[in-house]
Parts: sequence; C-alpha cells; structure tokens
Amino acid sequence: MSSSASGASDKLKILCIHGYRQNAQIFRERTGALRKIIKKYTELVFISAPNKVLPAEGEEDLDQRGWWFSTIDHTFKANQVCDVNPGLQESLTTVAQTFNDLGPFDGVLAFSQGAAFAAILCALQNQGDTRFPFKFAILVASFRSLSSNHAAFYANPINCPTLHVFGDTDGVIPRESSEDLLPVFVNPQILNHPGGHFVPASAPQKKVYLEFLEHWYTKKQEENSAAK
Repeated sequence: MSSSASGASDKLKILCIHGYRQNAQIFRERTGALRKIIKKYTELVFISAPNKVLPAEGEEDLDQRGWWFSTIDHTFKANQVCDVNPGLQESLTTVAQTFNDLGPFDGVLAFSQGAAFAAILCALQNQGDTRFPFKFAILVASFRSLSSNHAAFYANPINCPTLHVFGDTDGVIPRESSEDLLPVFVNPQILNHPGGHFVPASAPQKKVYLEFLEHWYTKKQEENSAAK
C-alpha cells in the first residue's frame, strides 16, 4: 500500500486499483504520465489485491496479484465463462478495510481486472452497501465479469458517475468488452483512444481527464467552504 502525495485535504483522494498480475507498486509506475497530469487535483493511494497470482514454473516471482479468479486453480481469464469467483470476498474485505483505515475517498481509478472489480464496487454501493463510499470512478479497460456469481451486479442500472476509458487496439480487453459494460451505467462518460492495453495519457486524453476531475475538485472546494 502506498500513497503518491502528501495528502492535502482540498485535493481529491482517489483509491487506485491495479490490473491482474500487477500490484500497487507496478500500477503506480505504469501511471507515471497520468499522475503528472492530474497531480494538481489529486492525492492517489495505491493498494494491492490480497490474492497472490502464482508464477509459472521457472518464472520469477514478481508478487503479482489478482482481485478474483475464474477457476478453482486460481487462474484468471477475462473471457472465461465460469461459476466460481475465488478471492472476491477477500478483495472486498481488503478494500473495505482500506476505506475504513485510509478514507474517506472521493473516487476510484482502476485498470483492467481492477476496473471490472471497481465496477462491482459501484454496483454494491448502488445496492446500498455502505462499505465503499466514493463519488465517482475512472474505469480503464474495464469489462463485465463472466462469472455467474456476478450476474446480480449488472442486473440494475448503476448511478455512480463514471469515466470509461478503452482502446481501439487493446488485445487483452477488446474494445467490445469494455463497451458491453456501458449500458449498466447511467450516463457513462466515454474516453475512447486509438491505443492498446494501458492507461493513456497523451494530449487528447489529458483534456478529458482534467475536465472530469475539475468538476469533482470544484464541487469539493464548494463543500469544504460551506462546512467552514
């Protein structure tokens, strides 16, 4: 668990949720360009999933993590239809504890499997779960889980304000998979980019990120002023 800012209370505090086979440190390193763009408005807190992804035989152990698995053997494929989800409850407990210990958080920034997990957090919040109080989510390369255990998360419209980011040439989570998640959310904002499976942070995306975050930053300033 790591924080990338000193924690000025007027900034937006955002929980960062990594992708499959990543951890807090890897995700932090891979969002360097984005962190520079949004540092004026944000304090980012990176956490690691509790579920360890076992390295393949002969592969270096890089402490890779996952938010849940699609097999009982603790492997995961986003396109795998299954009836299991080992690790999900442990992840929900970890994130709930993070909200309790390090919150409050204004929003969530998540990537790939982490973004699919964050969509589940949005659904749980929408269904009245009070463990995950946040106001918005930025979901990069997200998708619907194909575990039958997760079907209820997509049964009702989700009102959490979201920015959905996905790439035309993503070979890991195809654009169509990210688009399939959009109808679940009420008025989702979309940032489509020409790239692949990464968090984009070039000029066209910079404008969208900043406009999205400025709205919440301004709102927080107004709320802080009203509370004084």
